Amino acid sequence: MSISPEHTPMIRHTLSALLFSATLAGPALADDAAARGKYLVTVISCGDCHTPGHLLGKPDLARALSGSDVGFEIPGLGVFHGSNLTPDKETGIGNWTEEQIVTAIRTGKRPDGRMLAPVMPWMSFAALSDEDARAIAVYLKSLPPVANKVAGPFGATDKPTGFVMRISAPQ
Repeated sequence: MSISPEHTPMIRHTLSALLFSATLAGPALADDAAARGKYLVTVISCGDCHTPGHLLGKPDLARALSGSDVGFEIPGLGVFHGSNLTPDKETGIGNWTEEQIVTAIRTGKRPDGRMLAPVMPWMSFAALSDEDARAIAVYLKSLPPVANKVAGPFGATDKPTGFVMRISAPQ
């Protein structure tokens, strides 16, 4: 069987999905839900978009998961920054329940009814098991709160502050 160039994206996506699902099916590093949640947050790479400095190559691990200083521009929609996932009550998810966190992870819907930014891959996380989704919520709630108000969101005609990465579809 030969692999033609038009099959390459499909093969790449299939392999990525298989590798991702294999990490979710693996045994927990510990019986503790927070330890499982930490493991999942690490392999899913939540910190890539939710840790200051990470997208600039210098992650501030002392403020891990407290929100990004880099925005994602989606032409026609605006600029969105990875939010603060720590339990800070003013700038993070400290007022969210575990159930609300699970709902946001799986459906993209925030407790206030708004949808998460389109760059948040919640559709990929919709298939998480109840146990794994809850473990992520437990872990996020166990983090020390970090006060870090991220910029934005900015509408399509707003002028964003800070560094922005543009996401655009091929023409």
